Amino acid sequence: MEPNMALMRRLDTQMEELAKRIEAALSKDGSIEPLPGLHLTRSTVQREHVYGVLKPTFCIIAAGAKEVYAGECRYLYDHEHYLIATAELPVRGVRLLPDDSPYLAMMVELDPALVGSVMIEAGTFSSNTRIGSKALGVSPLDPDLLDAAIRLVKIIDSPSHARILIPLIKREIVYRLLTGEQAQRLSQFPSPSGHRHVIAQALQRLRREFDQPLRIESLARELGMSSTRFHHHFKAVTDMSPLQFQKQLRLQEARRLMVSEDLDASSASYRVGYDDPSYFSRDYKKHFGQAPMRDVAQLKMASTVSSGA
Repeated sequence: MEPNMALMRRLDTQMEELAKRIEAALSKDGSIEPLPGLHLTRSTVQREHVYGVLKPTFCIIAAGAKEVYAGECRYLYDHEHYLIATAELPVRGVRLLPDDSPYLAMMVELDPALVGSVMIEAGTFSSNTRIGSKALGVSPLDPDLLDAAIRLVKIIDSPSHARILIPLIKREIVYRLLTGEQAQRLSQFPSPSGHRHVIAQALQRLRREFDQPLRIESLARELGMSSTRFHHHFKAVTDMSPLQFQKQLRLQEARRLMVSEDLDASSASYRVGYDDPSYFSRDYKKHFGQAPMRDVAQLKMASTVSSGA
């Protein structure tokens, strides 16, 4: 058998096992965290749009595919590829179902301390003088990386071994990522210096103060950069300008407030930092595809149906 055919057959067999294990853990649509830092998702809604802040993670799709948008940039991955994120970014995703079966996926959170520890032990270091690796990337899956991911999911059935095995398997996953195609991207993730560290500080600040007016010149000066250089490095990492980043955070938080706290659109817009409710409604419709209250009504109806009420 040719090497490539053997590789593909092995990957197919592994992916079938992963899909079965995710379905066994999730009998209906939704997302769960059965182990610390491990998230499993199941969906039967074709072209379902999902919005949120993507944490630093390693993501695998066992069945289906997903389009992820950060700003205007599109990342597509499926059961033959994985996605890695090295910063917390507001993103939009579109889930694509396979024929006659649900979308199934797993996500493993990446801890900067763990990544840094594995880098030191493996002797994997990166120069941060380059203008950066983007915070998102997609690469082909290899059997050894997929095998480690499956072993992590298997621990769901052996909770007595979780305390010992979870740190070991997560360490292996990080090591295999650091020795794979995404090594440059991941190795810059925990760096305590360089422009990536400065942009990480900016992201943290913007997430914390998303409802406050954004003064780019002041923020750049505090971080030791010119406005132009700050913009350049920020977009190189996030695929968004600082203003776009802040706007997406505001809109997602406003949506959460309207759904979970029953705020009207005007109240939610003021809470997240908008001065003009009409401007907020235009931004909201452009981002989510519908006017605020119509969108929220549909979300609440969908939630009621899925809960069986």
